[in-house]
Amino acid sequence: MNTLVIVESPSKVPTIKGFLGKGYKVVACKGHLRDLPKSKLGIDIENDFKPQYINIRGKGDIINSLRKEAKNADRVILATDPDREGEAMSWHLAAVLGLEGDKVKRISFNEITKNTFKEAVKNQRDLDMNLVDSQQARRILDRIVGYKISPFLWKKIKNGLSAGRVQSVATRIIVEREEEIKAFVPAEYWTITAKLLTEKGVSVNAKFYGDKSGKIDLTNEEQVGKIINAIENHIFTVDEIKKSVKTRRPQPPFTTSTLQQEANRRLSFQSQRTMMIAQELYEGVNIGEKGTHGLITYMRTDSLRVSDEARDAAKAFINEKYGDSYYPKEPNVYKTKKNSQDAHEAVRPSDPRISPDSIKGRLSADQYKLYKLIWERFIASQMSSALIDSVVCDFNSQGYIFRSSGETIKFLGYKALYEDITEDNEESNGDGKSKLLELNVGEKLDKESIIPEQHFTQPPSRFTEGSLIKMLEEKGIGRPSTYSPTITTIISRGYIKREGKVLVPTELGFVTTELMKKSFAHIVDYNFTAKMEEDLDRVESGIADYISILKEFYGDFEKQLLEAEKNLSDMKIELTKVETDIICDKCGARMIEKAGRFGKFAACPNYPACKNTSRLDGAGEKGSGDDSAAKEVIADEKCRNCGEDMVLRRGAFGNFYACRNYPTCKTSIPFYKDSGILCPDCGKRILVKQTKSKKTYFSCESYPECSFSVWDIPQERVCPDCKGLVLKKKNKEYYYCKNQCGWSEGKK
Repeated sequence: MNTLVIVESPSKVPTIKGFLGKGYKVVACKGHLRDLPKSKLGIDIENDFKPQYINIRGKGDIINSLRKEAKNADRVILATDPDREGEAMSWHLAAVLGLEGDKVKRISFNEITKNTFKEAVKNQRDLDMNLVDSQQARRILDRIVGYKISPFLWKKIKNGLSAGRVQSVATRIIVEREEEIKAFVPAEYWTITAKLLTEKGVSVNAKFYGDKSGKIDLTNEEQVGKIINAIENHIFTVDEIKKSVKTRRPQPPFTTSTLQQEANRRLSFQSQRTMMIAQELYEGVNIGEKGTHGLITYMRTDSLRVSDEARDAAKAFINEKYGDSYYPKEPNVYKTKKNSQDAHEAVRPSDPRISPDSIKGRLSADQYKLYKLIWERFIASQMSSALIDSVVCDFNSQGYIFRSSGETIKFLGYKALYEDITEDNEESNGDGKSKLLELNVGEKLDKESIIPEQHFTQPPSRFTEGSLIKMLEEKGIGRPSTYSPTITTIISRGYIKREGKVLVPTELGFVTTELMKKSFAHIVDYNFTAKMEEDLDRVESGIADYISILKEFYGDFEKQLLEAEKNLSDMKIELTKVETDIICDKCGARMIEKAGRFGKFAACPNYPACKNTSRLDGAGEKGSGDDSAAKEVIADEKCRNCGEDMVLRRGAFGNFYACRNYPTCKTSIPFYKDSGILCPDCGKRILVKQTKSKKTYFSCESYPECSFSVWDIPQERVCPDCKGLVLKKKNKEYYYCKNQCGWSEGKK
């Protein structure tokens, strides 16, 4: 039979092609082919919320090509991602291509490996309409909320704003944390540290705890002075020693949420970057003899389930590498949270036998870092618990208790591979506790010094991407696939900005949240948003009908719309205008800061009478999601006409370097991206350049002094024979070694 396999991403095509024999053709649909129209609501609310889907503009050529391929095939297998979105994409594909009956089947797989994919082909099924309806319900809900509320924001605040069922709640969380920080009143507290000396002259530090009645909190200097006066001329006696052995169980393998949190904490990756790299690892990387191979399981999941095959592979590796004692008597099993979908496994290496270091030369720097993190977390999750010897020692002086604690690792267990990291990004080996000296009850110690210190309580920390994702997950807001897009949206819309690693609300975020809380409290209510996610899960499980859920939602929502129209009729919010130091050279007014398509710029406040605009030096990079002014990026070379710095500017056709004296001096030079690869001839950087026809090629930065220039460098590959740079023939699937060692692959 002639079988057509349709996947959503072109990067999956070569990987899956290698798994299938003759009679199969693999093509990509490149995402959704149809959706709701952008120009109108596209929902017939009166007719049971019937969606009015249309083919997406610009997808005509792909649709025609797929129709032709489907017509020539005996059967069509839809192999999109194994979640609600993937199921809905397959459903839309079947509708657009006119596929019906036994000619079309659906397969799903959690990892892109040969055995898993072949097993999926053997277990073809019909489309799961419960999954499709759950996705449709989410899409319709979000469309109604966005298209019905956004016009209010345009009228009352400014044009171009958007409201969203999840993004508005995420913004509210960050805004309320900022309000908490502003309202915070520091409270005074004190600590007393006693530096003690053993009979052998060894120093021991002990912190004030309290007395025999229990813990005493020190809140003022008078309390501290009373204690210091009481113990000033007295020795300390070892009063009590408590020893115990603590068991530390390894953390479970990653879910989408914990992967994004840990990558943010350990690697400083933003969630969008994490998911992009994870997608590459999932879709497949060429790792040499095994060819293109999917390195991790599907990365959008909230399940902690692990297959028996993966667990057995991890066991074999642990026993061989560390010994039998490092594998538990009973395999570690982790419970998935109650509201999790559990449709897929946890995020783990598809083949635990492929260690990160064994394929490091085949991965980009970011791919290696993330794969190493996922691989180590999974292997560690299957290892024995760590055993910690813990000692707590109380010292008594005049009835006051000072306490010192220490820990030593008795058995490393999982810590031999994976060390826990605290929220403040510091490694915690034994929770930061030092090894305590061997002491005996009744032993006396001299006082070396007493150190009182005044402190003040600190406000709660601002959210990072990682901690925000954790909060969204804890409150049941959104699902694994929505965390990253939500954060990207609220930053790009200007509600939130990044300051280093933390997320800070803008003035726009404050006023929009206030308006939403007053007029659409139901939408930004945490419990309502969480309940809606549970309802969507019920639709997916076939327990609830999505039309009934939409009707229940819209009844209350319509009342809020009418109430808001009435209450906000005379309301208009004016955002603070940020003045710049630039004077309008047409009318003399001080120009104000505005945000546009390519970032921030200065505009005349007398618009529309005066439409003059000017560049703002140091505006953030387009698409950076950061509204704050950034430092100027200066080229390595000076202006050839006047000797001034060449500063990075942004134009309608991309970035370029321009003389700082512009417009007096109009010298400019192109801006080239750094490929991250060093030239094999001279060792300098290789830059990514473009021809006039927009074709990309790679060239040494010292060109023409160094003549190295090629059309393509497959960055995930190095020569398997001599580890030299692998190059690609222009417009050909032919690879060869730059060192001319004789290695090549593919057809010329």
